[in-house]
Amino acid sequence: MTVTRLLVATNNDHKIHEFMRLFEGTPIELTTPRVLGLELDVVENGATFAENAAIKARAFAAASGMLALADDSGIEVDALGGRPGVHSARYGGPGLTDKDRVALLLREMDGVPDERRICRYRVVLVLAQPDGGPELMAEGATEGLVAHAAVGQNGFGYDPIFFVPEQSRTMAQLAPADKDAISHRGRAARAFLEQLRSGKAHEDAPAR
Repeated sequence: MTVTRLLVATNNDHKIHEFMRLFEGTPIELTTPRVLGLELDVVENGATFAENAAIKARAFAAASGMLALADDSGIEVDALGGRPGVHSARYGGPGLTDKDRVALLLREMDGVPDERRICRYRVVLVLAQPDGGPELMAEGATEGLVAHAAVGQNGFGYDPIFFVPEQSRTMAQLAPADKDAISHRGRAARAFLEQLRSGKAHEDAPAR
C-alpha cells in the first residue's frame, strides 16, 4: 500500500492537532474533513477501540474517496473495572464537557488510595482504503495513575487527571513534545509509521 496523503478521520480539533505534530517531518501529508468540506458524523457503536476506529476510518474513506486514518481511544481505570474505556468521550451522557467528565471520574474515585488508582490511556489506529482494500492497525498505551485533582492546562480530555509517575506530572502539565514522546497516541503513530516503512500490515484489524 502506497501512502502519501491521508485524511485524519475525526472532527476533534485536539486530535487533529496531535496528529499534525506526530506526522510532522514524515513523507505523509495529512488533510482534514474541514479542508475537504466534508461533514460526517459517524455513530461509534463498536464494543472495542479497534471496532470504533475501523467504523470511523471506513466511513470517512468511503465518503472522501481517500485513505483515512481514524483512532479510538480512552482511559481505563482498574478500580472502576476498566471504565470509562470505549465510552470515555461520552462518559456520563450527552451534553457533558471534558471538564464535567473529569469531575465525574474524580467523584467516582473519591477515597480510593493511591495504590488502587492505576489507569492507562489506550488507543487503536486504523487506516482504511476507499475501495475496501487491506487495512493497517496500530495500538498504543501509556500507564499512569488517576490524580486526586485536575492539574495543568495543556492537552485535552482526561489529561489533567492522568498522572505520569515517571514525569511526576499530569499529561496536562507536559509540553506537547514531551507528551508526544510518551503518549498512547504518539506510540501508536510511531508503530503505524513503522508498519508503513516495513510494509507489514497488522493482522488483527476488525472484520468488516
